[in-house]
Amino acid sequence: MRLAQILAATLLTATSITTQAVTLIHNFSGYQTTDKTLLQFNAMAFDQGRVLETGPMAELDKKYPDAERLDAQGRTLLPGLIDAHGHMLGLGQLNGALDLRDQPLGAVLAAIKQRAEGLEPGQWLLGWGWNQVIWPGKQFPTRAQLDALEVDHPIWLRRVDGHAGWANSKALRLAGIDRHTQAPEGGEILRDSEGEPSGVLIDNAMGLLQRAIPSTTLTQEKKSLQNAFSTVLALGLTSVHDAGINEQTLKAYRELAQENAIPLRIYPMLSVDSHNYAQWLAAGPIGTPEARLYMRSIKLSADGALGSRGAALLEPYHDRPREKGLLLYPESKMLALLELATEHNFQVNVHAIGDRANHIVLNHLETLNKKESQKGHRHRVEHAQVIGVEDIPRFARLNLIASMQPTHATSDKNMAGDRLGEKRLIGAYAWQTLLEQGTPIAAGSDFPVEPANPLFGLHAAVTRRDRQGNPSAGWRTEEAMTLEQALRAFTLDAAYASHQEKVIGNLEAGKFADFILLDRDIFQIDPQEIWKAQVLETWVEGEQVYRKPL
Repeated sequence: MRLAQILAATLLTATSITTQAVTLIHNFSGYQTTDKTLLQFNAMAFDQGRVLETGPMAELDKKYPDAERLDAQGRTLLPGLIDAHGHMLGLGQLNGALDLRDQPLGAVLAAIKQRAEGLEPGQWLLGWGWNQVIWPGKQFPTRAQLDALEVDHPIWLRRVDGHAGWANSKALRLAGIDRHTQAPEGGEILRDSEGEPSGVLIDNAMGLLQRAIPSTTLTQEKKSLQNAFSTVLALGLTSVHDAGINEQTLKAYRELAQENAIPLRIYPMLSVDSHNYAQWLAAGPIGTPEARLYMRSIKLSADGALGSRGAALLEPYHDRPREKGLLLYPESKMLALLELATEHNFQVNVHAIGDRANHIVLNHLETLNKKESQKGHRHRVEHAQVIGVEDIPRFARLNLIASMQPTHATSDKNMAGDRLGEKRLIGAYAWQTLLEQGTPIAAGSDFPVEPANPLFGLHAAVTRRDRQGNPSAGWRTEEAMTLEQALRAFTLDAAYASHQEKVIGNLEAGKFADFILLDRDIFQIDPQEIWKAQVLETWVEGEQVYRKPL
């Protein structure tokens, strides 16, 4: 009898401990998308990092009488947001580089001059973010403008899209670039009227200069990644698809994973330009969908960007009739790199911005599909920015995912018409057209090209306006998303795009308790105000990893 009492008491204690571990968060406006609809709820129970269930507080309160209760104080709760296309190392390195985004030319030059004053002799002055499209005349800058600053440092400044760079004469000399230097295939060296390098290098030509810049160490990369972790968690991102990393960055991630130092989910894409690319593929995927680090995809860039006229077009640029942009690989090599990935069961994620690049990528993916169904790989076209109208249905036929960045449309709206003319805009930034044919959109930002804040992306997706409210009626609003569609693109469909929809993407029972709390209900306010919403808390696997300072 005494033994039976002890066993009963032990069982009661164990049950009590299990019940006490349950957390019940309530008093919020909750939203999540499912395969069928948008669900609203005001309470959620979770335990050991996993969701038990969501629903009305009246029901969950009775079901979990001993749970620890957290009062969300009327805030808005969403599943953790996912950025399906960002660059974590680039974001983390912004802390040490000169940020020139959205600045007029005069301010850019003044900032360069000021930064040089704090550098050690011989140190490179590195920066990011200039954009000639917002300057008077919209002309590319020149090395002469940098040389006139009389800065005794090599200068290298990446354009906002990352597909062009601007150097001074000292940097060009150190890299051995002169009038006799030939641009590599898929790249261009802009030249002045006398045939000398102007200082601007496009796409693959940037590598000629970047090889002269001292490489970052593994330790430096780990620190930059940790900086980026802190930044994105504060913005409500609980998962990021890192769009193109090399071997060293992958090693940095793996060391951080071993140290349990990755506080969110990272889905990196191995760049086809990485050292030992074939060997990494042969070694197979890294991690599982449940892991903080999960790699089973590659990244290939088919062309450049629209702003630097590197995007590969079927017809010439409207504002430069003799140019059609650049393919960064010969078509046959591109196909071979993709085939190698699929042979090792890797998903392929291909950057394609221009309509010619998209057409060629679709041809290659169709070739692969004819050999063997590619449906299970869930291949993606990154950006899918300008698509020929006749090519759009091929996304559905080939079961592709369109990985798109809503803020690109609101940033490009004043430039895209100049580059393409009105006719080719019909297939550009065509979110609603793709969604209506059943093509999933995995939404992202392409940070640090654009700000990493996903609320900016939700706003742009719904309004097709910039954060200043322009244009007042929206830009080509027939392609705007509903807020439900946009939320799904930043959650469930982004999770699907990384083969993780069974563990993240919404707050269904059994999935990780990754969620955020906002200071306002984005489904109830003026859509133009969505971008102003503030993330107050970020939770990953039931643990608070960020709280906005009071």
